[in-house]
Amino acid sequence: MRVLLLHPFLIGVLTLVWVLLVNDFSWQAVISGMLIGFVIASFTSPYWPERLKVRNPLAIVDYLAVVLWDIIVSNVQVAYLVLFRRGDSLRSQFVIVPLALESPEAIATLAGTITMTPGTLSADLSADRRSLLVHCLETSDPAGTVATIKSRYERRLMRIFA
Repeated sequence: MRVLLLHPFLIGVLTLVWVLLVNDFSWQAVISGMLIGFVIASFTSPYWPERLKVRNPLAIVDYLAVVLWDIIVSNVQVAYLVLFRRGDSLRSQFVIVPLALESPEAIATLAGTITMTPGTLSADLSADRRSLLVHCLETSDPAGTVATIKSRYERRLMRIFA
């Protein structure tokens, strides 16, 4: 019962994934998904030493909207670069993003968001978890790219994670 109380979000996500995988929206699928989620949460609980702290759950909706919009815009920009620019004219480079985030979950979310956005890739996290190395397909202003990442993503993640 302790696992159910500690990881209800994990059990809920695993239940949803199970229902989508079996493509059956019946009570049997939901109950079997919950059982599978409970078993997986039980086995993985030693690897979750503390409960995830989300300070502002409604900010997740805002964050997801911003990320979805940025993915759409970046897809168009990368398509333009691929179709109409020569490879040797691209100004790709690595930039270092200093992090104010401290939570491992928040840092992983930021790195994943950067990687999911076309044209950027999280390449490395410093040993002290204070900076993230990001590769940009096209940037003429590395400082502006860092400022954009910090204002659009990091600021919102700081509102979500405690």
